[in-house]
Amino acid sequence: MKNPYKTREGGATVTIFVPYDCKNNCPFCINKEEYADMTGFSVEKICESIRRMDSITPNCDFVFTGGEPFADIEKLQIMLDEIPTTHKVFINTTLPVSEHQTEDDILAFADIGEFIDQPVKSYSSGMVVRLAFAVIAHIDADVLIIDEALSVGDAFFSQKCMRFLRRFIAEHSALFVSHDTAAVNSLCNRAVLLEKGHIKISGSPKQVTEVYLKDMFESMQGASADRPADATQAPNSSDKRAFCAEDYRDMRADFINASNLRNDIQVFTFNEASASFGKRGISIVDAVLLDREGRPVSWIVGGEPVRLRVDIAAHKDAYSPIVGFYLKNRYGQNVFGDNTFLSYREKPLLLRVGQGARAVFDFTMPTLEAGDYSFAIAVAEGTQAEHIQHDWKHDALMLKSTHGGCQTGMVGIPMRDISFTLLPEPSATR
Repeated sequence: MKNPYKTREGGATVTIFVPYDCKNNCPFCINKEEYADMTGFSVEKICESIRRMDSITPNCDFVFTGGEPFADIEKLQIMLDEIPTTHKVFINTTLPVSEHQTEDDILAFADIGEFIDQPVKSYSSGMVVRLAFAVIAHIDADVLIIDEALSVGDAFFSQKCMRFLRRFIAEHSALFVSHDTAAVNSLCNRAVLLEKGHIKISGSPKQVTEVYLKDMFESMQGASADRPADATQAPNSSDKRAFCAEDYRDMRADFINASNLRNDIQVFTFNEASASFGKRGISIVDAVLLDREGRPVSWIVGGEPVRLRVDIAAHKDAYSPIVGFYLKNRYGQNVFGDNTFLSYREKPLLLRVGQGARAVFDFTMPTLEAGDYSFAIAVAEGTQAEHIQHDWKHDALMLKSTHGGCQTGMVGIPMRDISFTLLPEPSATR
């Protein structure tokens, strides 16, 4: 570089050193003693220097460095206010580590082992994020701004970060930037979708992530089409296939259902007008939950066998249609789901225009914590990895769980058997 200390406009780079007594709380300070030397430090003198440098080199950049962070935010603001808006300002500082945390705490959170002693430039992107997140997880802050921090790293580290964020958000505020809709729904109480620097929609995380999902598919596959007015309805007759789910009945069901732990779930009818998107070459025309006798239900109990029946209609010839579903909680998080692809990958169906088809999913309804749930149902064409989304209905079928005293997580899975026995006492002699 010809002039390493000049800006691109030819002005000087002005460095302002701000001392600060960090009390050794920051493990990444090299010369801690220097920060405590307040000799010659004066806000008035710094402001005078800023004005003088502005007159000498009107294109200069100002770099504030030294404090971690600057000891007195009010004094820092006085200095920043002295700089005209035409100048660029950079603040080079480290974060304030909590006096209750140590360097060992940070290194344990990052968990990058002996690589902590290696130059950061030799780190992988995942290692850099692990160390950076470990540092912010041990700072004294009221607000955190997190930009795609969970996009790298293994599942163990991601879960560790999520636990930290939930604890932090319970008492503080965070601005969370991510394309991970599940994380947004899990962490945030309000969401904003930006498009080319402008707000496209703001509202609940569920509302915003649904719009984002629609936009994502349409960016890859083109805009959604309106459903044809003469859509052919698929047959509505009851499916008489025999249930096998009775074999997997929870061995505690009689006790649970006779107690206040019984998980009653109200089932609403198919909402044809629910928010949806897709190319509309195939449409979803009906979805219903059935009992073991093939009868539509308005009330079920968690732990009982149930059948989800989905009828579709083709408005074009379609090879290898795929029908799938997600059960989502009130936050829009996917609780569980499945699709028809793997079962029919060797013998994909061929739908002709005007023809209907039916997908049936037999499963045991898990026990659900109290709250509102919905089935998002979709039909696509192609493979699981490469497909065209024809009709995705967000809240096609609503559920309301009135009691969830038997689950120990997001859902409770019916147990075929639970054993708990004493082991033989170890022999006194070997």
